[in-house]
Amino acid sequence: MAETHHVYKLAKRPTGTPTEEAFDYVEEEIPEPGPGEALVRTIYMSVDPYMRDRMRAGESYAEPWDVGEPLKCAVVGEVVESNGAGYEAGDVVTGEMHWAEYATAPASALTQIDPDRGPLSAYLGVLGMPGNTAYFGVNEVAKPRAGETFVVTGAAGAVGSVAGQIAKLNGARVIGFAGSDRKVEFLEDDLGFDVGINYKKVDDYGAALAEAAPDGVDSYFDNVGGPITDAVFNQLNVDARVAVCGQISLYNATEVPTGPRKLLTLIQSRATVEGFLVSDFSERFDQSARQLGQWVADGTIQYRETVTEGLENAPEAFLGLFEGDNIGKQLVQVNEYEG
Repeated sequence: MAETHHVYKLAKRPTGTPTEEAFDYVEEEIPEPGPGEALVRTIYMSVDPYMRDRMRAGESYAEPWDVGEPLKCAVVGEVVESNGAGYEAGDVVTGEMHWAEYATAPASALTQIDPDRGPLSAYLGVLGMPGNTAYFGVNEVAKPRAGETFVVTGAAGAVGSVAGQIAKLNGARVIGFAGSDRKVEFLEDDLGFDVGINYKKVDDYGAALAEAAPDGVDSYFDNVGGPITDAVFNQLNVDARVAVCGQISLYNATEVPTGPRKLLTLIQSRATVEGFLVSDFSERFDQSARQLGQWVADGTIQYRETVTEGLENAPEAFLGLFEGDNIGKQLVQVNEYEG
């Protein structure tokens, strides 16, 4: 009898906030790698807020998942078998694969990593997509300068926590919005943010921001959207830069709210608002990898991870993102590394 493993598939497209009914946990035969492919045993897998958008039909910046098909995610895993893919058993690789214990992938979709250079989990966080997103979103879009005020929402998450630290390295005064006192303490005490704001304890976002940033906002990294972003737009300085990275406050909305409209504020501030995808900078990932790796190695950049054990608990970890359960990067450990 062939060996089997477990994999998650999209059971149905959720309406509003997803529940565990959207996930189908099935047992299947472990796949065989086709020509030019490798079979990879999952060690860590990533769950990210943008995945909610992939659960809906229609146009999006991310390709929708099909009902009945395996869910996809970034994975760090160990090569079990290579069918002309150029890898050897035991090599550690990262790439987009499935919410599964094993998956196959073509060589072109995999990148080999050195397990001696740092924790494998970091390649899905500070040294992976979230770190790259923060690096290029800050340096190429938000562009905080010395002496300016930089604001980031979702500040205790995988992207926001790194973005704020990079802005601080650029000499900016950094203010972060997060959803608990524990997260605010993490921002201020561990990461060196100048001010952390617990938005769940604030009745007036604008007043809280005005107190934290009396000279206005020069640079804004937006992961959340919604009324906090409305408040920030009202306090943008002339020639401010806004990097739109995510809108997690809207991902579960059945109807996207229209107002209040804030475009009028951009006339006065002459601010630049730019949305971006980390893939826009894929040809420069070597640059970010070198710099982020150096910062992590010498302790300049701090990071934290929230790790959920067991593939069977992946939906719980994913749904927790929308409740703000995680600090730093949310990961699921599927198997132990045996290298």
